[in-house]
Amino acid sequence: MTIELNAALRDDMGKGASRRLRRAGNLPAVVYGAGKDPVSVTLAQKDVQYVLPQEAFYSQVLSLNVDGKKEDVLLRDLQHHPYKIDILHMDFVRVDAKVAVHVHVPLHFVGEDVAPGVKSEGGAVNHVIMEVEVECLPKDIPTFIEVDLSEMHLNDIVHLSDLKLPKGVEVLALKQGEDHDTAVAGIHIRKAAASTEGDVEAPVSEDDAAEGEGEADS
Repeated sequence: MTIELNAALRDDMGKGASRRLRRAGNLPAVVYGAGKDPVSVTLAQKDVQYVLPQEAFYSQVLSLNVDGKKEDVLLRDLQHHPYKIDILHMDFVRVDAKVAVHVHVPLHFVGEDVAPGVKSEGGAVNHVIMEVEVECLPKDIPTFIEVDLSEMHLNDIVHLSDLKLPKGVEVLALKQGEDHDTAVAGIHIRKAAASTEGDVEAPVSEDDAAEGEGEADS
């Protein structure tokens, strides 16, 4: 299901105009890319707040309805208010159905609770990254990429090259060479357990032993 947002062309520019927009419950944004001139628009703050919790909003193609004319876009930047929930500004980039795009796709980890490294070997999962940048055509952008940890043992590591990708999707880092095949997640010994195993009982000196025997006799 495509997320749709309504927007209106913006003519009044400048910081003062932006402040007036925000006081009225709106926010400024810009749409650019695809060989066309950038366009300044406004969106309703309440509409943006409604879609913010949706994971797909950050990686999927959006339908932006600008004064009745729809354009396919991707969210490129989002500026938050320092201490309020409000969004201050947004950047959208137009997409061409025939041109590959770069997007950050979230990773969904499954099977952690049944992984041998966790269930019986005393380990804990360490999530190194929670999303990955991919390259693909707009129609092939996955909503998420699943990472199955159910067969992992202690000290096992999943790398970018281990990810099972949908057809037509490539991990951007791997196109730069094997040196960029970074870790995604691993199972390692729990810190508390490692600390306990590292504790060694201090040796008892002969004087301490003798003193202890004396106390026992008394």
